Amino acid sequence: MQPIQVDVVQTKLSEYLNQEVYLHLETTNGAYAAHRFGQPMAVCAYIRNGKVKFERASIAGDKPYRVGLKMADGWIYAQGLTDFEVDGLGRLLLAGHDEEGRLAVSLELSRTPFPMSVLDEEEV
Repeated sequence: MQPIQVDVVQTKLSEYLNQEVYLHLETTNGAYAAHRFGQPMAVCAYIRNGKVKFERASIAGDKPYRVGLKMADGWIYAQGLTDFEVDGLGRLLLAGHDEEGRLAVSLELSRTPFPMSVLDEEEV
């Protein structure tokens, strides 16, 4: 992954407009945050291979960034994004890492389903 380049990410987001695509969206402060970092509670939200179609997509902010995807009846939104990658399969992978490099949020888009396990990922 590399630091977000707004123009590159915006171009890639626009390539997915008005198509059914697979979404991975995850946010977490870590499953063991409450135990290891003294945080009052661990929080997480996760969706993998949600099939979505959006008509507008934009990236905004000044590191960290936020991405909004407008669907016909609602929004998908991720904030705190710092890094991105377009992988060898053309998938857009966006992530937000904290000052210690820990993953805090990810938003990924693909025209094909994401693997459901590490073993599946190795087969791709």
